[in-house]
Parts: sequence; C-alpha cells; structure tokens
Amino acid sequence: MGKSKWQMLMMLLIIVLISGCATMGDVVVSKDSGTSIVYPVTADQAWDIAKAVFRWEGADAIEEHRKDGYMLTSSGMNMVSMGAVMGAWIDLIDKDRTKVTVVTKRRLSMNIATTLTETSFHKRFAQAVDIVNVGKSLPVKAPE
Repeated sequence: MGKSKWQMLMMLLIIVLISGCATMGDVVVSKDSGTSIVYPVTADQAWDIAKAVFRWEGADAIEEHRKDGYMLTSSGMNMVSMGAVMGAWIDLIDKDRTKVTVVTKRRLSMNIATTLTETSFHKRFAQAVDIVNVGKSLPVKAPE
C-alpha cells in the first residue's frame, strides 16, 4: 500500500473514531431515554447517593447542576473501555420519594463495554438506599 493510501486510511479511521465519541451534551439531551426508578428517599438523600455511586464506580470529577436537578461526570479508559460519560437527574415526587434517572454513554460508540451501565448504577443506588434507610452513613468505598 502506497504512502498516500495509508494516510487516507488513517484519516478515515480518525474521522470514524471522532464521529462516534459521546459528550456530556449527548448525555443531557438523552435524559428522556435514560433509566428511571422511584426510590423511598428525600431529594437531598438521592443527591448524596448519586454522587456516592458515581464515586464508588470510579467517576472523575462530578459537575453538579443542583438548581437544575442533575449532575454529570465521566470515567476514564481502562483495559476494556475508552470510558463513559454519565448523568443523573434527581426529581422530587413527594417529601419521601424521589425519581432518579440515569444516562450512561460509551465515549466511543464502537466500544463493547462501558465502565458503568444504567442497570449497575441503579443496583448500587438501591444498595445505598438500604444503607441510608437503616440510619447508616454511606461508606467511602462501594459495599460488597
């Protein structure tokens, strides 16, 4: 293969990779397609639990938009994934119930795996609700 064909192939590969990258903006516009569950916790408890779950699962810095009811974060790459971008929305149903919606997107759409799925987020969230509802503090590290 000639040098120019090789360069053209590499350029095409780069374009494909770049065009398939998810951003925080993609997460925000995907809220309606996220997974929602109503939990028996206050909005403040749900907010703290969502942050804890993201931290337990290795998220980077959490960008909090408290007045708008959502937070965004990401995770870096590991051995199986180029990372993910994620968001959680906290919507008060009543004083003791809160709807939590989560969206996770692979940074690179061609990745087979992601660092955190919506299902695994809600699994961890439910564990944290159980901890909080018996009057314990959330641990720094994820529970077993």
